[in-house]
Amino acid sequence: MPWQEVSTMTLREEFTRLALRDGANLRQLCRRFGISPTTGYKWRARARSGEPLSDRSRRPHATPLHCAPQVEALIVGLRTQHPAWGARKLARRLEVLGHAMPAVSTVHAVLRRHGLISPAASQAAQPWQRFEHPAPNDLWQMDFKGYVPMHRGRCHPLTVLDDHSRYALVLQACGEETRDTVIGHLTTAFRRYGVPLRMTMDNGAPWGTDGAHYTRLDLWLMRQGIRVGHSRPFHPQTQGKDERFHRTLKVEVLQHTPLIDLAQAQRAFDGWRAIYNQQRPHEALGMGVPVDRYRPS
Repeated sequence: MPWQEVSTMTLREEFTRLALRDGANLRQLCRRFGISPTTGYKWRARARSGEPLSDRSRRPHATPLHCAPQVEALIVGLRTQHPAWGARKLARRLEVLGHAMPAVSTVHAVLRRHGLISPAASQAAQPWQRFEHPAPNDLWQMDFKGYVPMHRGRCHPLTVLDDHSRYALVLQACGEETRDTVIGHLTTAFRRYGVPLRMTMDNGAPWGTDGAHYTRLDLWLMRQGIRVGHSRPFHPQTQGKDERFHRTLKVEVLQHTPLIDLAQAQRAFDGWRAIYNQQRPHEALGMGVPVDRYRPS
């Protein structure tokens, strides 16, 4: 008489009563009740220990990829503030703010449930390794991002990044890409942070070189005691960290912040630069922030 034909609980109770009697032949009882010896031993053990004979829930104690509503609200709220941040950055920032966070996979699932992530974004976020210099101020990378249209005129963002820490030393909204403009903003940076051992630039304006002659900007930097290098033509990887910084600037600021004029652009850049240096977790830094790795020379 298989258990499925009558009340399962009734048969379990009957079976266990018989199985607990002295001298009971368990295998014979199992054959008569139409169950396997494994099942029979399991129910006899439960009866001996006083456990209930009902089926145990197969639902896990903790549901994977789910979290408390208040934690989910924190994740969604921070993502709303920083639409380009992925699960790792969001989780790390909330931990720094004192909130207990679930696994990164759970944070990712929260973003997906709320329609805040796309396959294209996941593909674009694949990490890759880059060489870095061992100490702050060993190398600064400098470049113009290229012009950005504003309501009134054009903005040419000048960026200078420390290779070791990824600290953004300069993020300046410039009205033109000239040597004098660059020298003025570098002078301010040198007063604040000191001078690096070396600086690299690409071969575009205003610091381009044919490889045989130094530019006036090169000579000015050398007079400050700085070694100067230029990336090879058609080889942007030499400026890889600054190029990556430009993409981040575009995604996190330029794509959703209409720029009116240089003053308003500079306010937007200053606010984001503080977030980038002090709050935004960086995967290449072990989810640390640049300010924790940088120190003036």
